[in-house]
Amino acid sequence: MKGLTDIPGILVGHASDYDGMTGCTVILCEAGAAAGVDIGGSATGSQEIDVLSPMHVTPAIHGVCFAGGSAFGLEAASGVRRYLAKKGVGFQFGGARVPIVPSAILFDLGLAKAARPTREMGEAAAAAATHDAVTEGNVGAGTGATVGKLYGLDQAMKGGVGSATVALGGSLTGVLVSALAVVNAFGDVVDPATGQVVAGARQSKRGKEFAGTAERMKFGGHPPVAGSNTTLVLVATNAKLSKVEAAKLAQFGQHGMVRAISPVHTLVDGDIVIALATGEKTAPLVALGIAAAEAVSQAILRAVRAAKTLGGVPGLQSA
Repeated sequence: MKGLTDIPGILVGHASDYDGMTGCTVILCEAGAAAGVDIGGSATGSQEIDVLSPMHVTPAIHGVCFAGGSAFGLEAASGVRRYLAKKGVGFQFGGARVPIVPSAILFDLGLAKAARPTREMGEAAAAAATHDAVTEGNVGAGTGATVGKLYGLDQAMKGGVGSATVALGGSLTGVLVSALAVVNAFGDVVDPATGQVVAGARQSKRGKEFAGTAERMKFGGHPPVAGSNTTLVLVATNAKLSKVEAAKLAQFGQHGMVRAISPVHTLVDGDIVIALATGEKTAPLVALGIAAAEAVSQAILRAVRAAKTLGGVPGLQSA
């Protein structure tokens, strides 16, 4: 499986600045896709999210941009729009094409240097988008991502990008649900199968023992730093959905985040799930939702397991 690009019509591209330790990840659906959103966090930074509302008249979107750089990273989406417009992708209005590209950002400024994702970086990520297997780990919007920040970056671990696909079976054979996650959580990443922390806050700067963020918080652990986190997720399926159903699929996707991050959806996380439907296959929405939750939790685990040490923050690939 290739991850999110298993879904026909979906392309993924990254642009990474390893000197500045930031970047952006672009998901393209050039033929248009029904889309919805669910926001679980309290510190979300976004642009054009209203177009994903079932109450908004826009029937489809043409791409999504995830970026580091906090609010500065929202600039990257303009490069994606420029790239798509040059290709003639978007809604026709008079003599112009207007591509719709919602975007969301994460806070990586604690690790990142002065560099910020720019319009040029967004355009480069869009130009690099392919049907190939999704590159994971320290790449794109996950370049400067970290997890387990109860005690700050000194005792945190590296986050990143991960992607996974769940295939339905039986009478639903051929239906796919995939997820891409950019993991920059305040909390720890937990394996749902074992309940054990995989990556997160460590008890000491050079140690490998995990502190257990949720338990420490229950006993008066350090207060989290406002606005310094966020996990960004894109769920896609080759089933046909309305905008209302896509919004519900995004909501189901949040269940995967709840399984794999502890604590999650905090006051200092901007967690968001965007869902896309690109195909014509038919499947019960609940079945798609079950698969979405599984794909999201797998993508989150893959993100930290593929992450390498960067900027002095250890990753599982080299911890």
